[in-house]
Amino acid sequence: MTTAADGAVKLPLDVVAIQRMLPHRYPFLLVDRVVEYSGESCVAIKNVTINEPFFIGHFPGHPVMPGVLLLEAMAQTSGLHACLRLGAQAGEQAIYLVTIDRAKFRRPVVPGDQLQLCSTLLRGRGKIWKFRGQVKVDGQVVAEAEYMATLPKVLVSDAGSDGEAEVG
Repeated sequence: MTTAADGAVKLPLDVVAIQRMLPHRYPFLLVDRVVEYSGESCVAIKNVTINEPFFIGHFPGHPVMPGVLLLEAMAQTSGLHACLRLGAQAGEQAIYLVTIDRAKFRRPVVPGDQLQLCSTLLRGRGKIWKFRGQVKVDGQVVAEAEYMATLPKVLVSDAGSDGEAEVG
């Protein structure tokens, strides 16, 4: 993890640092850069380009990023958020989604959009954490959801015996 001499996270985190933290790889790594972090929130960027493999079939002549991939991008941002909050790296260990609630898609995401992926920690204790995610394009919310994820043992054990990480 990239940290400054005082132990603070050194931003922005590039894709090399992100790949040390998450097991995802092309074409399924959906976060290009982490630009903001506080204990309660994390903001990342995804640049959407026409050469994304999903645009071949979704939809020919009218490329739209699938909503499920917007959810995945939010979840990956929250995985990075958990790693940063706990000061540990998941590495090859997976962080699994266990619930998705209140998902809304407000407008299509198309090639050329830059996604601002926002993760807010709602509850972080033990191995199940709850987040609120938003995807913004040009400052407008295009997708949002609340979801829970299980953290891998490597993160929970690094946080202490019960993985306690209170919000606030």
